[in-house]
Amino acid sequence: MPNKTSIIVQGTEVHIVSIGNSDFISLTDMVSGFDGGSSLIDAWLRTKSTVDFLGVWERINNPSFNSVEFDRIRMEAGSNSFRLSGKKWTKNVSGIGLVAKAGRYGGTFAHKDIAFEFGSWLSPEFKLYLIKEFQRLKEQEISYGNLEWDIRRSLTKINYHIQTDAIKEYLIPALISKQQKSYIYATEADLLNTALFGQTAKEWRAQNKDKKGNMREYATVEQLVVLASLESQNALLIEQGKNQTERVLTLNKLARNQIKSLINHPSIKKLNLKN
Repeated sequence: MPNKTSIIVQGTEVHIVSIGNSDFISLTDMVSGFDGGSSLIDAWLRTKSTVDFLGVWERINNPSFNSVEFDRIRMEAGSNSFRLSGKKWTKNVSGIGLVAKAGRYGGTFAHKDIAFEFGSWLSPEFKLYLIKEFQRLKEQEISYGNLEWDIRRSLTKINYHIQTDAIKEYLIPALISKQQKSYIYATEADLLNTALFGQTAKEWRAQNKDKKGNMREYATVEQLVVLASLESQNALLIEQGKNQTERVLTLNKLARNQIKSLINHPSIKKLNLKN
């Protein structure tokens, strides 16, 4: 039997189960405080961007992932008749990121990486609360001798792969050197750095010679929440054929609005004071 626990997110109890070495968060609990309830999970799973995200996650984490069947699902995603559930995902593509559970605390559960992405779709504010409370839970487990949990790694790794997949498919020509590929990836990373932090990685290093690592390692949780959103949005803009100038302006506006919403919200300020 998997271990069960729960956290309180904006007054809503959200259950978490440990399956193997991974934490799965109840999407069903997450939507219980929103208008629409479980129908929001169905709406999220129907979108092409969600299917793309799930596909990237499975390719990274699941050696048994059925990519052939996934391609068929991906072609249907976004159409009026398309429907996707946790059970269908598990059965059709041998997926491991979504779990449908029966019983008293049943519903749709998702690996924490996927649950955080769903939280972004529901509300950036809700996602931030979810991450804060999940982090608090992990810190409590650490104090009892469990393994360390790195919130920054968890927040950034999946969306990064979504962006790099979009770059690989739409921005990198078929015949190109490794050095040229690296330059394109670095340029896109700096586009996000400029949109969110107002400077490139090189500019940050020049101003912070006494610090080790990179600028994202010193970002706040709020900034990382927004960064994950920007990476998904940038991938979409790349697919739409937007050039870098158009994208950096759009992403900067999005970043400023989301940061302002998160930082200035009274409940977020209260939450930060507790940490």
